Amino acid sequence: MTSKTTGTTPSAPITPRGQGLPEVNTLTAEDIKASLKAGFADFLARPVMSGFFGLFYAVFGILLVWCLVWLGKIWMIIPAVIGFPLVAPFAAAGLYEMSRRMQRDEGFGWSEILTVMARQRKREMGWMAFVTLFIFWVWMYQVRLWLAIILQDSSFSDFDGFLHIVFFTSQGWTFLAIGTCVGAFLSAVLFTVTVVAMPLLLEREIDFISGMLTSIRVVTENPVVMLSWAAIISITMLLSLVPAFLGLIFTLPILGHTTWHLYQRAVAPMGE
Repeated sequence: MTSKTTGTTPSAPITPRGQGLPEVNTLTAEDIKASLKAGFADFLARPVMSGFFGLFYAVFGILLVWCLVWLGKIWMIIPAVIGFPLVAPFAAAGLYEMSRRMQRDEGFGWSEILTVMARQRKREMGWMAFVTLFIFWVWMYQVRLWLAIILQDSSFSDFDGFLHIVFFTSQGWTFLAIGTCVGAFLSAVLFTVTVVAMPLLLEREIDFISGMLTSIRVVTENPVVMLSWAAIISITMLLSLVPAFLGLIFTLPILGHTTWHLYQRAVAPMGE
């Protein structure tokens, strides 16, 4: 079983440089619905390989939390877990490649998919990875800044103590309010510059600035649809973290495959 996006399959794997920014299309709620259906079909077509990416991401999250506990960085657990989904677009690159190949009826095995990021090292995807990790670093740094400013007089030696201060004191509520606002802003920025740029750079030979500009245009010209998609991603990812990150085994692959198909609907095919 493979899924196809009608009228959006490119005529060649990549585009040459110098052709300007790709044209963007107008999206509706039906595009999200159709993309979700196609993404789920891709997951069902290769569930083991798709689930591997979700499992790898989940294990990484578990190890991240374990390392923070081992290092005694209790205060970093909540911001790390909340900010963890920010790097999901980069982690889903293999899923984009799977959907691209299935859409073109190309055969592939584990080696072709698992080495997709290694093959991108001489292209522009590496710069997008830098952008993603930089915004994640800014997120963690601002949490530490507000923690020092607002909770400087508080003391906690374990995770339960930290939770009590954050959720049951006025200083904690202030910390949560500011952190939520800043986090929402950073998430919106990262979503805007990557939601289309990541799959676009994987498929076409353009620079990462053009990829980000195209992604920004898609979001700004389709604000309601794309913000709805952002909300679906955020809620799904956060809920997936609750059962010890294990929900990501299923949700990350489906969201990754769906993002590819939504990108195909959002950006005009090559040559148009």
